[in-house]
Amino acid sequence: MDVLNAIVALLNYVVVPGVAYGSQLALGALGVTLIFGILRFSNFAHGDTMAFGTMVTILLTWALQAAGISAGPLPTALLTLPVAIVVTAVVLLATDRVVYRFYRRTRAAPITLVIASLGVMFIMNGVIRFIIGPGEQNFADGSRFIITARQFKAMTGLREGLAIKVTQGITVVLAIVVVAALFWFLNRTRTGKSMRAYADNEDLALLSGINPERVVTVAWVLAAALATIAGVLYGLDKSFKPFTYFQLLLPIFASAIVGGLGNPLGAIAGGFVIAFSEVTVTYAWKKVVGYLVPEGLEPSGLLQLLSTDYKFAVSFAILVVVLLVRPTGLFRGQSS
Repeated sequence: MDVLNAIVALLNYVVVPGVAYGSQLALGALGVTLIFGILRFSNFAHGDTMAFGTMVTILLTWALQAAGISAGPLPTALLTLPVAIVVTAVVLLATDRVVYRFYRRTRAAPITLVIASLGVMFIMNGVIRFIIGPGEQNFADGSRFIITARQFKAMTGLREGLAIKVTQGITVVLAIVVVAALFWFLNRTRTGKSMRAYADNEDLALLSGINPERVVTVAWVLAAALATIAGVLYGLDKSFKPFTYFQLLLPIFASAIVGGLGNPLGAIAGGFVIAFSEVTVTYAWKKVVGYLVPEGLEPSGLLQLLSTDYKFAVSFAILVVVLLVRPTGLFRGQSS
């Protein structure tokens, strides 16, 4: 029984949160790697794009709630998500036309586009704080849990309970649907194949008659969709705070680079590597070990390697190691 309790505790505090967080990072990293593959630069405004899409979702959600409209047991934010994606896509396309297109047409160095994206990041962050404020915003409604710890204990008779939030279930299901749809689009549709060809060899793709502006437009729309969905799922699971999404930029880029920048499959794998590394290193293992060791030998300390305040240090450490040992990432992404 103690072994079962240890397994349940591990599931409750490590596996379930790790899967949900990994799904969120994977979606964010997919947006980063998509822009890198098509436009050949690291988009540092991606975190604030997530924040912007989430902000639009929150404002629309509040409007629906004020009108008495809800999604029942599901979060009302799911109803407003498609509109938020469209608004975010319009903003990204406008930003591309005003900022990035000039540098792209003059074939500016990638570092120039990176610096431009930093400027866009600061502007977007300021706009978001001005509109919705810098404070924390909770916008999750509907049912809170798929199963509560008390219900699990009553069903199993175990001392340890397993709680799964509705937002965690939605995160995993929606992430699977979005990733499957993205890979189907990239591998099965004519536009998706054009994007892959453009990412593999830009000059050869242009000679083949592929319209580069169409490819860039679709890339920004997909990045807007991925960023908005990832941001909303993270905000529902935790809470929304503009500065938090700025901080998320580190684990998202770490996920993309660990998996192989420019490789969609690598972005997904990297997201889960980073998520489980952060959760594992910052979890206090006292309870799990206490179930497994003989009575009287239970540890007195928390058995926690790092405080949760330093979880982003884990992403940074992994990022440094990967860049030193295998710069192309686990799935050999693009190196330029």
